[in-house]
Amino acid sequence: MILNNYGYLFQKRQNFICSRLSKRNPLAKRNFVLTDIRKYTEDAVSKEQLDELLHAAMSGPSACNRTPWDFYVVTDPEVLKKLREAAKFSKITAPAAIVVCGNLSKALPMQYASYWIQDCSAATENILLAATELGLGSLWCGVHPQKHAEKRIADILGLTNKQIPLNIVYIGHPAEEPEPRDQYKEENIHWI
Repeated sequence: MILNNYGYLFQKRQNFICSRLSKRNPLAKRNFVLTDIRKYTEDAVSKEQLDELLHAAMSGPSACNRTPWDFYVVTDPEVLKKLREAAKFSKITAPAAIVVCGNLSKALPMQYASYWIQDCSAATENILLAATELGLGSLWCGVHPQKHAEKRIADILGLTNKQIPLNIVYIGHPAEEPEPRDQYKEENIHWI
């Protein structure tokens, strides 16, 4: 058995994220057309569900396998309230949030350090996909590069000067069912 840095089986990642692909059409809308959920019930997200989301996040790719990320799981209502006020696009009321942060002390050196953004973005996409598979709603609210929001969130969470909040992913049980949208546009594709 092959384990990644966190002792988590690669096979579990493949089974978790891709299990339903083998059972149905690989282009099933549920897997590839995410919906942004902005309204949630008050029902709590279980620790087990949050743990599954974190396992999916850390199973994402990262440049040179540096895994330059830290995840802050927030379920405390007072801290969630502060997060809502911290960033321009984060006015969401949800029972849980995962703040995805780049950790520069684990990032690649010098001019390659900014690969943390790609690595943390891949981890975030895995959270969104895993939330959908668990029947949860999610919403990615960008923080970086809003310097004021970065500072406020760093203060709220007690981040070090090596940690940069990339985004806040709100998680909860959906209280709405927006129509999935397919943003595929052929004019954005260039075949060479």
